[in-house]
Amino acid sequence: MTHLLVAQLRFARSEFVRGLAGVTPDEALRRFGPMNSIGWVVGHLAEQENRFWLYWAQGRQILPDLAELVGFGKPASTPPLQDMWAAWRTATAAADPYLDTLTPALLQTHLERDGKRRPDNVGTMLLRNIYHYWYHLGEAAAIRQMLGHRDLPQFVGDMDSAAYQPEG
Repeated sequence: MTHLLVAQLRFARSEFVRGLAGVTPDEALRRFGPMNSIGWVVGHLAEQENRFWLYWAQGRQILPDLAELVGFGKPASTPPLQDMWAAWRTATAAADPYLDTLTPALLQTHLERDGKRRPDNVGTMLLRNIYHYWYHLGEAAAIRQMLGHRDLPQFVGDMDSAAYQPEG
């Protein structure tokens, strides 16, 4: 059975997609002041999934150039939306088989990188990934409002796919 936190990540992903529906490629390139572009936001979340669940968890690097383009602390960029959605779909699809293996015991373990133990356990990393989606979804909603979009999603959507279930 899928762990509740993995279900929550998948729900956050689905809300992210829902919250960005209707953004055009040209709109996704726009930046308002210091805010990121929507294309950057999509790529940035793809980069985190790639780094956490593929590179650190499995030693696989399937999107090696993404960190330089949209990684934390890198210069602002305005990557094409279609390229970033493709990277996001690639990263999330490749991450899912690993995420499906997570159990309460595995969530308490620590990944290693370059022979060093990561400070956060896997469960905390999963929470960080979930919260990261919500943070950037809010940012994207603000950008969309600045672009003049109306009738944006007003609240968290249908949570049936991520309803609370106690750990067994």
